[in-house]
Amino acid sequence: MILSVEAGGQFGGLVVRALACRGARVRSLVHKQEDFDRAQANGAREIVFGDLQDPKSLDAALEDVEGVFYTAPAFQRNESTLGLGLVGAARRAGVRRVVFSSVIHPTLDLENHSEKIPVEAALYGSGMEFVVLHPAMFFQDLERAWPAVRESGKLSEPFSRKARIARVDYRDVADVAAVALLDDRLTYGTFELCADEILNREEIAMLMSEVLGRYIEPADSTFDSWASKAGVPNDDRQRLLLKSMYDYYGMHDAYGNSLTLRMILGREPRTLRGYIEELAGVEQMRSVA
Repeated sequence: MILSVEAGGQFGGLVVRALACRGARVRSLVHKQEDFDRAQANGAREIVFGDLQDPKSLDAALEDVEGVFYTAPAFQRNESTLGLGLVGAARRAGVRRVVFSSVIHPTLDLENHSEKIPVEAALYGSGMEFVVLHPAMFFQDLERAWPAVRESGKLSEPFSRKARIARVDYRDVADVAAVALLDDRLTYGTFELCADEILNREEIAMLMSEVLGRYIEPADSTFDSWASKAGVPNDDRQRLLLKSMYDYYGMHDAYGNSLTLRMILGREPRTLRGYIEELAGVEQMRSVA
């Protein structure tokens, strides 16, 4: 039995799908009714309600569990505390292996990166088997920009259009997580996960232009203007952390290497062009409907 935490979310749900496709028995820990429905649709065999802040609910969810997939709630106020609680609960339950989806370059001076470090350290000293994943920015983050791309022909992000950002399709990360949970070959490893291309916004807009057959402008945007259109949470602290991250990218870029992902998958990583083609295909299907 494998427990997937945050299984009703967008990214934890992809891991449930990857595990279910491989015939794994997955128990999903969810917090809300709508997460229950999504976890069920993703293929979870068991679904339990719980809260990372409630040790009793964690203990119940971890009963008879051999492996755990954990990714932290994005920009959570007490993120490291929640992760440490999960590691402690897994140890109490006798879990054999924990796979933690952390972040690329966790030692960067960014709170949403550094909050992952205590959780990684706890895993290294836990006595459990561990696999730590360091994924780059997700292709799926571009979904926030897609409505504006479709409606106004502009690709806007709140940092320099020249900034080069390593990205990855989280479905590839999910495939790696499934391998890490179901196979021993990644055990005790820490792995950077990136796709091949490290593009700036001008180059991504060019890809979108080629796929859509019309010009997409690589536009500039203030953070507040971008956030108002992108569905960013209204929590002031979360917005501040997100702004700090994008400010860093605008000044320093964010590089990564694709070799590890390719070697683990045994195939080429998904490409950003392919992902954009999928977004465009969804658009076309909706217009036909």
